[in-house]
Amino acid sequence: MICKKSSNKFLSTLTAALIGSAVLTAASTPISAVADELKVGYVNTQRIFRDAPAAQKAAKKLESEFSKRDQELQNMARRLQTMQDNLEKNAVTMSENERRSKEKDFNDLSRDFQRRQREFREDLNLRQNEENAAIIEKANIAIKNIAETDKLDLVLQDVVWVSPRLDITDRVIKALSTK
Repeated sequence: MICKKSSNKFLSTLTAALIGSAVLTAASTPISAVADELKVGYVNTQRIFRDAPAAQKAAKKLESEFSKRDQELQNMARRLQTMQDNLEKNAVTMSENERRSKEKDFNDLSRDFQRRQREFREDLNLRQNEENAAIIEKANIAIKNIAETDKLDLVLQDVVWVSPRLDITDRVIKALSTK
């Protein structure tokens, strides 16, 4: 099984090799002729995750799925803050046993809060990754179809700069909207 990081590194190396190969084989050809022969497209994945209807639907689904737990954590955080404020305010007037008991309750609740918060983040990240994988899978199919239709030789994602005339992101988002 190839991990995503090594797969991305492999794809980056392969892309660089393909571009380098195209440039080297066309060294005797003027650059404008090479550019005319090589058809390139670009996709902005951040826009897909932000603007595609499937991404917006997934975000709403995750929000509804996790809103109850998030609310519980916020309530727990407020209880902790109230307990801490009470301890700080009344520590001098409490008996030693009462203060220890309240500190123990505070520490127990704090540990429980931290554990629940960590579990919440882990579960949310897992679900976000699942939803993102489904969006990427659909987007890759749409990108492939557009590339075949337009006879593109290469489609790039996440580059430093690209000419707007190469950007096919709107078409990918539209294709995802119709499915």
